[in-house]
Amino acid sequence: MRSIWRGAVSFGLVSIGVKLYSATEDKDVRFHQVHAADGGRVKYRRVCSIDGEEVEYGDIAKGYELPDGQLVVLTDDDLAELPLSTRREIEVLQFVDQAEIDPVHFEKTYYLEPDGPATRPYVLLRDALENTGRVAITKIALRQRESLAAMRVRDGVLVLHTMRWPDEIRRPDFGFLDEDVSVRPQELQMAEALITSMAGDFDPGEFTDDYREAMTALLEAKQTGGEVQPVPETADPGAAVVDLMSALRRSVERARGGAAEEDEAPAPRARRAGRTEEAAPAKRTPAAKAPARKAAAEKPAAAAEEEPARPRARKVTAAKTPATKAAATKAPAKKEPAKRTSRRSA
Repeated sequence: MRSIWRGAVSFGLVSIGVKLYSATEDKDVRFHQVHAADGGRVKYRRVCSIDGEEVEYGDIAKGYELPDGQLVVLTDDDLAELPLSTRREIEVLQFVDQAEIDPVHFEKTYYLEPDGPATRPYVLLRDALENTGRVAITKIALRQRESLAAMRVRDGVLVLHTMRWPDEIRRPDFGFLDEDVSVRPQELQMAEALITSMAGDFDPGEFTDDYREAMTALLEAKQTGGEVQPVPETADPGAAVVDLMSALRRSVERARGGAAEEDEAPAPRARRAGRTEEAAPAKRTPAAKAPARKAAAEKPAAAAEEEPARPRARKVTAAKTPATKAAATKAPAKKEPAKRTSRRSA
């Protein structure tokens, strides 16, 4: 268990350091709200009713509306400055019989553990409460709320029950309480006999949560029958913003880099086209079709000079220049088959 509060029990002039632990836990079958169509989780946003903007958790304060409609806003600093002595102290007010406390006052139960060297005074208070059969009435502040609390002994441990204040207990205001309803003595006798026959010692282990067991069986049956689906992956809104900004940044850098390439590229490409044009006459002698190839080389070169910013023109020049060289080198190879034939015939 993890402690949720740390302070001291003030018992007269004795101060006992303790840690507070929640003594209970919920065992309910927990559900998520999902979209029935695709199983996506349903989320809620904190939205301001005035400007419609989503409010961060750190920007949320506590507001108290006055009877005249005005609003008082309290921040965490305002609440921290409240003179609350029970924030770190469980003050013992008096000792009473446990039978005097109506269970309707009980709210939540906590365990108290001695903190460090406080074990001896802790045991002293525990044994004194157990021997006298009394319950200590205390006050404690938890989660910015001060509550009454009853401290007693259970299984060798000090147990603290937070309690409702008297003005928080509603009075039962029902109409039948003012009516004169009478029951026959025979009926009352039969009811008392039934109660006596069903009397016994309370053992909470004998009782079960039938609804939870039925819900667990239903979930297991659906799982066995294959009525399950994978949890859909949801996009993180924060990650989406980061990816979008990253994509925009890369697009801007690419656009700037592309513009720079287009500004610098025409000069060397034009020189390459010029080299092709100068190299073409040298290949005119061995190749019979050199003039045609020269015209083909001059055409893209001219296009590159007229439109240096168009990448398609550069690709045509680069693609046809090697082709021209390859065609020029392969032109003499066409006469070899004739020579081989003449040798064989000879």
